[in-house]
Amino acid sequence: MSLVVDHLSKRFGTVVALDDLAFEVPPGQVFGFLGANGAGKTTTMRITLGVLEPDAGRVAWNGVATSSLPRSTFGYLPEERGLYPRMRVLEQLVFFAGLHGIPRDVAERTARDWLTRFRGEDLATRRAEQLSKGNQQKVQFIAAVLHEPQVLLMDEPFTGLDPVNVLLLREAFLELRDRGRTVVFSTHQMEVAEALCESVAIVDRGRMVVGGPLRDVRRATGRRLVHVAVEGDHRLPWLAGVSGTRIIQAGMDRSSIELDPGVEPDAVLAAAISAGARVRHFELADPTLEQVFIDVVGRPANEDAHLAPASPAAAGAAGSTAPGRTAEDAA
Repeated sequence: MSLVVDHLSKRFGTVVALDDLAFEVPPGQVFGFLGANGAGKTTTMRITLGVLEPDAGRVAWNGVATSSLPRSTFGYLPEERGLYPRMRVLEQLVFFAGLHGIPRDVAERTARDWLTRFRGEDLATRRAEQLSKGNQQKVQFIAAVLHEPQVLLMDEPFTGLDPVNVLLLREAFLELRDRGRTVVFSTHQMEVAEALCESVAIVDRGRMVVGGPLRDVRRATGRRLVHVAVEGDHRLPWLAGVSGTRIIQAGMDRSSIELDPGVEPDAVLAAAISAGARVRHFELADPTLEQVFIDVVGRPANEDAHLAPASPAAAGAAGSTAPGRTAEDAA
């Protein structure tokens, strides 16, 4: 029962939002839908929910077009706030659950359980307009999951959350996954995706750039790294004797060294030992998801898609020339 995004295209006037976008979300996983603002993430989610019609293509769940499925199949957390400001939290959570046919007593009990888990018992009787942005985000998450949907679509769910609430939401994602739910969340925070996801799709200007299991994506660029930690001079002066290597991140704890093709990791270790360095840590490593994103897209993930031209690497990976510009539909 996978979620299949099947060659979606969508324009808003002259703006290309989606350009033959295609990928598959394995069932029962936490899946990262990654891209800068304006990459097409929100448009894809709204087409999945039937809020927007694609110009071409479709989205299917278990082989059935999502536009034909009951709305209760999905839970949706939008990036923008969608609560009734003057309505009390528990009251509107029960209301939202009732729209999906959940009995009031069940909805109230489940909502209180979630509020307790999110350390928000005191929020139940408060009006939404009295809540911080982070607490509003937590309430909207609860509203999205109360009816036990099969697929959860979360649009930038970690925006505005402090580190404690990020951890609580991450734990909730993993629990829902363990209960057999498919969790899809969009983000431009690569470190969050790397910590949570089993599979990802990186999109740019509405086009698929690279996707699949996280391990395969991290190896997609062919870059090879070693992580080294030594005592003493952390500038690694002895590395100058090993051609085809460069430090891409230096640090007191450890340094990351990139190897050119044909350079063996053993050469780095041998050089350190020959120089008398005391090696505390040495490991082969894949690039981070952030490094992969920059390699294949050509800019950091926190840079809006319409502000920079597509990189040659991104255009080649996508298999087509880049359109003039892309933007998400306005909320």
